[in-house]
Amino acid sequence: MEAVPRQRIFYGWVLVATACIMVGIGMGLVLSLGVFVEPFETTFGWGRGPIGQGILYGWIMYGAFSLFFGMLSDRVGLRRILVAGGLMFGAGLLALSRMESLWQFYVFHGLLVGGGVGAFLVPLTSMVTRWFSRYRGLVVAIVNSGAGLGSMVFARATRSLLMVTDWRTTFLIYGILVWVIILPLAWLVRNHPHDLGLEPYGGPEPGPADGQRREEYTFAQVLATPAFWLIALMHTLCCMAHSGPLFHMVSNMMDHGVDKLAAATILALAGLASIPGRIGTGLLAERYGSKSMLVFWLASQATTIVLYRLVEGQLSFTLLAIWFGMSYGSVMPLYAMLTREFFGPRVMGTSYGAIFLLSGLGMGVGAWVGGRLFDSSGTYQLMYLLGFAASAIGAICAALLQPPRAPATPMAPALAGL
Repeated sequence: MEAVPRQRIFYGWVLVATACIMVGIGMGLVLSLGVFVEPFETTFGWGRGPIGQGILYGWIMYGAFSLFFGMLSDRVGLRRILVAGGLMFGAGLLALSRMESLWQFYVFHGLLVGGGVGAFLVPLTSMVTRWFSRYRGLVVAIVNSGAGLGSMVFARATRSLLMVTDWRTTFLIYGILVWVIILPLAWLVRNHPHDLGLEPYGGPEPGPADGQRREEYTFAQVLATPAFWLIALMHTLCCMAHSGPLFHMVSNMMDHGVDKLAAATILALAGLASIPGRIGTGLLAERYGSKSMLVFWLASQATTIVLYRLVEGQLSFTLLAIWFGMSYGSVMPLYAMLTREFFGPRVMGTSYGAIFLLSGLGMGVGAWVGGRLFDSSGTYQLMYLLGFAASAIGAICAALLQPPRAPATPMAPALAGL
């Protein structure tokens, strides 16, 4: 156990800020890659379908490594995971600055960038839930809001850098930035408040009630519940729905005559709008329940996506992007909250990582299909229609979601008789 001096500020809040920054850099850069579509088209002559295919590979690896790192976070020190992920992520960005062919984009972005970013959101979210028994929904939302903050910063920053330098130098700058910021921050992370002789904020976790022992779930038992697969399906459909509109947002606006910097700024506004959505939903979910919030925001997301079929001017794109950012941002923290609420803390990293494995596939498919549909038809109209359908089906699944029964343990019969 590490000895630390008594502090006025609970150390868990330091970890929340640290996690928010790391998620912001990782997810922010990944979610802003749509700004690079136009320079890739100009430099290499690649279509949007092949570029989207590289994004697909990145999200597949992101999902796979989220599961892998999530499993490790339940067993080993998180600090090593973050260092490994940071090294991979930075190396991938530096390698992208030197790429010359499409297969290199697939390898550098798919394996190194996608895999490295997988070390952040799932393990860090699992970590902060162990530090808080009070305000847990809020801290999960704050960490998750790092993705919105990062996409807001990097969408505009990337376009500004591309105006004064080239895309290779931009990737070089980002690779160095990752190593300079993320690697030192990793040393601040502690897995559990007990590592510093502390209790979770709000006191020890309340004991089980109503005859349930959710802390006793094993990962095998989690996989056996219909609730797990329904949460995974909802997350996959949700990501499939919004990834295409998000990744192709800048390209679509430029196709409609919006200025390059203005298009990147509107993407940044979507990221900004997602922040109050994520935090506000985290607070509301603690009062009204995660399920009701999930149904509402999935339906809202479906509405915004289908409206993209109608907008054309810069003002309408701006207003819709703000609504879209609020909608998809509000949805994202709820899956982590449901996972912990249903299955307990013991295997949250593994369970949430497994859900992310499938949702990462949804993110990649949405971006890739959107690019393929554009290459074949010259329009994104069908992409928006499919996104609406995916989000609407997700809302229906959320309405049908029910908590799982208590896992079968030797204690269960005795508890059932109480």
